Amino acid sequence: MPTARQWLGLVAVALGVALIVVDLTIVNVILAPIIEDLSIGSSQAQWIQESYAITFAALLLVTGRLSDLYGARRIFLLGLAVFGTTSLLAALAPSGGLLILARFVQGVGGAMMLPTSLALLNATFTGRARAQAFAVWGSTIGAAAAVGPLLGGWLADISWRWAFGINIPLVALIVVGALRYLDASPRTRGRIDGVGAVLSAAGLGLLSFVLIEGRTYGWLLTTEPLRIGGFSWSGGLSPVFVALLLSALALGAFWQRQTVLSRAGDEPLMDVGLFAIRSFRNGNLVTLMVGLGEFGIIAVLPLWLQFALGYSAFEAGLALVALAAGSFAASGASFPMAATVSALAQVRLGLFLEAAGLTTLALIASTDSSWWLIALALFVYGIGVGFATAQVTNIVLVDVPERSGGQASGIQSAARELGSALGIALLTTLFFSTLASGMTDRLTRGGVAAHDAERIGGVVTDSAGSVIDALASEPRTAAAAQAAREAMAGGVQVSGYVCAGLLLLALAATLFMSPRTRTKAGPKARTGARGEAQAPVSERTSPRPPQ
Repeated sequence: MPTARQWLGLVAVALGVALIVVDLTIVNVILAPIIEDLSIGSSQAQWIQESYAITFAALLLVTGRLSDLYGARRIFLLGLAVFGTTSLLAALAPSGGLLILARFVQGVGGAMMLPTSLALLNATFTGRARAQAFAVWGSTIGAAAAVGPLLGGWLADISWRWAFGINIPLVALIVVGALRYLDASPRTRGRIDGVGAVLSAAGLGLLSFVLIEGRTYGWLLTTEPLRIGGFSWSGGLSPVFVALLLSALALGAFWQRQTVLSRAGDEPLMDVGLFAIRSFRNGNLVTLMVGLGEFGIIAVLPLWLQFALGYSAFEAGLALVALAAGSFAASGASFPMAATVSALAQVRLGLFLEAAGLTTLALIASTDSSWWLIALALFVYGIGVGFATAQVTNIVLVDVPERSGGQASGIQSAARELGSALGIALLTTLFFSTLASGMTDRLTRGGVAAHDAERIGGVVTDSAGSVIDALASEPRTAAAAQAAREAMAGGVQVSGYVCAGLLLLALAATLFMSPRTRTKAGPKARTGARGEAQAPVSERTSPRPPQ
């Protein structure tokens, strides 16, 4: 039975994870006042949004390995220090360039915290309590993703700088909690594969850039110039396509190197032998698919709520609180369920409820959808997120040897982040394509010339719908505004159905997940190529004192 100290340690970890996720979503809401206050252009504004996510995804494998070598608690605390310092720099930034730099380094802190949070929970809790701890962890992710826009909308009315400044007292609180309530973590003798670290960071960072920026700069040919400082890329092959090729080369070389090092009994950054564990291998595939279906819809919902239904930024964020409430409700329900319902069954229940909530949202999406119906659909969806997100992580890590917990957590975190980035890329592309084509069709049917209809549709799409109010205020363009609202509702319908379909595919993929139960004797060994018992590489090294 876990002690009160262990549960308080869980609170510290959960708050740390909440900070990471909120900072992934909050900037979308506060971007307008940042642009106005710092007098920056669209290129810098975009990098303020994306720099954090790119470095965050790029370093997850590296920080997972550091967690094994130097202790999960130590790396978690160091990540908090980096996160808090860069939050202060962001809050005080006098220019767009310094704010972008602060966001880049803030992503490093976030990357140090997420895998270590998983490793800490994996080592602290066992059995039923372990499932409950992961339920709290997963619910925190779902709730924080929903609360980010609400918090941003509220703070934007005061000052955008508070969106970063609020992190500082929270970081101090979490540091105190981690030192007081989290046990020092064991360390493993070893070294960092420097070449592998560079290859993984380059491959994951470039892939993250591709998924985030593909719609902006073009997937094959350049549609918008890429400007970084005095450098400009315009015309010819898209920088996104070039980045994709470089990412494939880097990740291919990384996998090859890790395979060679693992077989030679050396010290890889990522022990590929972990993928011989069925629950880990298949669980990461499901994690990727869940990320695809879960978070893409959150990227487009605020646009529909604000520009089609007329909600303010704060009201749109408030509607998403229903998602957070559902996520926490699932966390509470999972406590009594842990004794009788397996983690795998909870994942399947969660994925089904997510698909049901998104299908309901798609069915009710219109230009005058009722707030309570939207909240109900998001509440059901949030319950699903609370079950699925938490327990799929439980399954992924349950059969992994504790000494490899950092590596395994880094891999699982990378799968989650890449799935989310891919889902956002897919859903935003689908949403805006549906918006543009839907507007053109509606305006053409209303008697507007085809080229004019395409031009107006392009204006609405390029503004992400923010010009709808301006169109509605002019009698001669009021019909275009109504067409835009209807097309935007159509985009939410298509997005909802597609996300629901992806989550049902993830549900089908859980049929191939079969976690073993960790025994009292300790983690099970894995089977080598010839069938003999063989521990992962990190298991064959001498332990070091806890830190």
